[in-house]
Amino acid sequence: MQVPLIQLQCGKAGRESAAAKFAAATESAKFSIENEKPYAELWMGTHPSLPSKDVETQRSLLDLVQDNKALMSTEISRKYGEKLPFLFKVLSIRKALSIQAHPNKKLAEQLHAKDPKNYPDDNHKPEMTIAITQFDGLCGFRPLKEISHFLATVPSLRGLIGEEAAKQFEEGVGGRDTSSNAEDTQRNKKSLQAAFSALMNNDKSTIAAAAKDLVASAEKDGEDFAGGGGPSNGGKELADLVIRLNRQFEGDVGLFVLFFLNYVKLEVGEAMFLKADDIHAYLSGDIIECMASSDNVVRAGFTPKFQDIPTLTSMLTYSYAPISEQKMKPVDYPYVTLNRTAYSSSSSAILYDPPIEEFSVVKTELRGKDAKATFEAIEGPSIIICTAGSGQISVGPKTQQMKAGNVFFVGATAECILESDSECFTTFKAFCELSGKETANGVH
Repeated sequence: MQVPLIQLQCGKAGRESAAAKFAAATESAKFSIENEKPYAELWMGTHPSLPSKDVETQRSLLDLVQDNKALMSTEISRKYGEKLPFLFKVLSIRKALSIQAHPNKKLAEQLHAKDPKNYPDDNHKPEMTIAITQFDGLCGFRPLKEISHFLATVPSLRGLIGEEAAKQFEEGVGGRDTSSNAEDTQRNKKSLQAAFSALMNNDKSTIAAAAKDLVASAEKDGEDFAGGGGPSNGGKELADLVIRLNRQFEGDVGLFVLFFLNYVKLEVGEAMFLKADDIHAYLSGDIIECMASSDNVVRAGFTPKFQDIPTLTSMLTYSYAPISEQKMKPVDYPYVTLNRTAYSSSSSAILYDPPIEEFSVVKTELRGKDAKATFEAIEGPSIIICTAGSGQISVGPKTQQMKAGNVFFVGATAECILESDSECFTTFKAFCELSGKETANGVH
């Protein structure tokens, strides 16, 4: 397939961008990388704004699956309006993406009806992130004890929230911040919402003035910044983060939001799942991203784009947990057969399986020439991208060469075979197979 590449200022420049390098691999795209230009996103799917195309016919994948419902299966076509239920992406991030959340299905319908310019569709957007280089980001609310620590040790943060609101938070969560009692959890969430909303509702000039004090403290205090940091992040790490983000978005409210959110680093192959209404901001790195097919984003910081603070502060789940609870634990994919060469070289096929039915992702690493993986046919569509090495992909009688950046669509009920002709042939396969998994909105 030929897949669209998006240039955004947040993207990595030139050949540093995995998205750009992958886009250039498809010769028919007639695309050459310009070293000074930023390249941010590669989209793979049927989203109407940027659908992928068949290389030979130049027909959009959206047209193809609508003309032949068997490509997705009749059941999936009917359930998801004759469009792929997922959008598969490569993101290459140099500069922080906005502080954001994606609405659940009901809210997405309401926002789209009210403001279609800023909310272009009516779908929810749970998403999964898999690192293909080192990645860092802000994801989900920190444990409450850490937030209390920062309220006590970062004067400019406490000043923005206000002394009364800060005390109400500390008293509201004190002694029950780790309680598993349902009533305590709900009270904690209300306390967290009140404190976070107090921060977000400051005017820009007040935030900018406080940010000068915050950055000055970060530059001066080093290891002692923010009371030496919390259990998850040291003082120097947080100071460096504040200084770095201030260079990108001077005086932005996001400099204070980071004290509410988990600061996470992912190594290659590590992954996170974010359900609808979860707050996050991706800061740097190259990632594979898979999500429900939507482009709805509610933003409130680190962006010159439209910001909708009232919607963001009212929609969030206000779930709080250490980042270890958001990282995914991949498992061996059971519906693939490795040949002897693959097995003896420790090749692998691992499954990232979020608690939603729209998508799952399999990462396959075939180590050594002639290592082969045969995937059983499934009752749903797949998109496969190669991110490293080279090999062949076979579907039915057709075999094609595959190298880093090449993207293929595989229809429902088709067996797929991958075979390596390099030291390590790495692919990611996004797929949908309706299996009665619970929805992301039902996960707590």
